[in-house]
Amino acid sequence: MAQKTTRPHAPPTLSVKGRDIRMRTIGIVVLTAVAIWFIAVNTASVAIRLWIPVLTLPLWAVLAVTLVAGMVLGGLIAHRRARR
Repeated sequence: MAQKTTRPHAPPTLSVKGRDIRMRTIGIVVLTAVAIWFIAVNTASVAIRLWIPVLTLPLWAVLAVTLVAGMVLGGLIAHRRARR
């Protein structure tokens, strides 16, 4: 049988100007930049139906609220999984 090694796995990193940066961090920065660009480009107004009332808001505001809500929910889920 093969023996299991007890070495912990290090996260993948990339060296930039002598500093090790995790690939996960680079991915998060790139996705955040693309999301901010997408929000900045969409400036038209949209009508949103919330059951009975209809709100007219700029699309960038709706996208920004959706982005923040997604980040908060993702952070909560990641936090709960890390505690297990």
